[in-house]
Amino acid sequence: MIWAVWAPLLAPFLAVPAARRLAALLPPRAAALLLAASAAALGAFGAAALALLTVAALLHLPFVAALGHVRVALLPHDPAFAVPLGLAATAAALAVTADTARTLLRHARQLLRAGAEAAGRSSAGDLTVLPDDAADAYALPGRPGRVVVTAGMLRSLDADERAVLLAHERAHLAGRHHLLLLCAELAGCLHPALRALRAPLAFQLERWADEAAAATVGDRCLAARAVGRAALAASAAPSRHRPATALTATAGPVPRRVAALLAAPAATRAIPAGRTARAIAFLLAACLLASGAAAADATNDLHDNIESAQHAGPPSP
Repeated sequence: MIWAVWAPLLAPFLAVPAARRLAALLPPRAAALLLAASAAALGAFGAAALALLTVAALLHLPFVAALGHVRVALLPHDPAFAVPLGLAATAAALAVTADTARTLLRHARQLLRAGAEAAGRSSAGDLTVLPDDAADAYALPGRPGRVVVTAGMLRSLDADERAVLLAHERAHLAGRHHLLLLCAELAGCLHPALRALRAPLAFQLERWADEAAAATVGDRCLAARAVGRAALAASAAPSRHRPATALTATAGPVPRRVAALLAAPAATRAIPAGRTARAIAFLLAACLLASGAAAADATNDLHDNIESAQHAGPPSP
């Protein structure tokens, strides 16, 4: 177990660059789902590895072993090595837990604050208009989800561009993109290497919504113009009230998004053609499978060790 448990902790350092590279070759929806799924899986496997190291260390402590009816002398690993390593894993697990709790609390607090600010404002269906001269628009998840737009943003766009903006934000709500982004943020709490997946995921979510908006209005050039003009308006009159976790049409590297809209629609292949792309996909899949298999093997090994130490006969006099 002590060796297999390292694979989930080391795999992200290889899997993250592979996931980022592969996502750049995929259409936005597939890329976003790939990044979010990779972050979730790698984060879960890494958390499991920390938990296993923590349990293995705690079992060498006499009072913990007594609670589990485990004979410490029959555990397979040398306490001089396993205990310090496990205590370090315990400290890391506590830090990870605290960071995850802070992230969830901050996310909930920002959404509640934004929801309270939008409540009672002028609304029509899922659209809420804030009487703010700043230019802003974002998708506010909830039950029901709402598209929040400031008066300043509405004045900055013509009717067709406003239709694109609203379609973009509604695509975020329909796809529950905030959950995918939260998944990447929590994965980054579980393993520091996974933090590098948040930015490309946020970009692909914006591209996903861009493509959905372009399909809704039936004009990619109009969608590109609306995204560009909305971003310029937001930079000229920025808002201070948008929650940091909200997805907005003015976020990310806007020139890249505009260029992608002006280009031909991306292919919809699940795996892009070419040996390089397939090699990257194989590498990422291998990292995920190895990480999951190692976590399962380490769990089974620890379970067997505990059972052996519990069911062994009494020590000889």
